[in-house]
Amino acid sequence: MDPSSDTPSMELDRFELVLLKRPENRATISEEESDRLQELHLSHLNALTESGDILVAGPFDEQIDPTLRGMAIYKTGSLERTRGLATSDPAVIAGRLEVEVMYFFCPRGQL
Repeated sequence: MDPSSDTPSMELDRFELVLLKRPENRATISEEESDRLQELHLSHLNALTESGDILVAGPFDEQIDPTLRGMAIYKTGSLERTRGLATSDPAVIAGRLEVEVMYFFCPRGQL
């Protein structure tokens, strides 16, 4: 607790949060190409998880905003590095997804 305050202080861990969104002008592609890009997208996320850059990632369902497709919590140490990794996703490169990158804080040791 901070001695000058009645509010207990809390130590926080900082992570990078990536929101995956469907772009407004999403590229139109065939079903076969969509399936191929989805496999590449999942392989990209799996590789980043195996390397330790992503702690957790997954899709959304029943969300109010249908452009929100999924999220990932990264632990790279910088927004710049995270943005570089997230934008190297084949689905982002192909224009099927776009990313928003920001910091996310939670109580130390929670993740």
